[in-house]
Amino acid sequence: MIKGDANDPKGLIYESYRIDGIGKSECRSIFLDWALSLPIENDTAKTISGLLVQYGHDNPDHPMTQVLNEGLVTMAAPRRRGGWRSRTRN
Repeated sequence: MIKGDANDPKGLIYESYRIDGIGKSECRSIFLDWALSLPIENDTAKTISGLLVQYGHDNPDHPMTQVLNEGLVTMAAPRRRGGWRSRTRN
């Protein structure tokens, strides 16, 4: 694996798998940074699936694999968080 590719342009996910003793909270922070740096035209769910193929099979118990799986589930089930339609009118 070469650091930085189409699924992980800055190599953040790659590096997270190389950090000994990394915890789930650190992986969540890295995941957020990774997600915010993706180009807008990327299909996030497809990209996460690609990362799981790259890393998840060889590292099933790694905290980043868990975070990626959670991110994939969250992408599949979006939630509405309010906004102008949630307000009642008089």
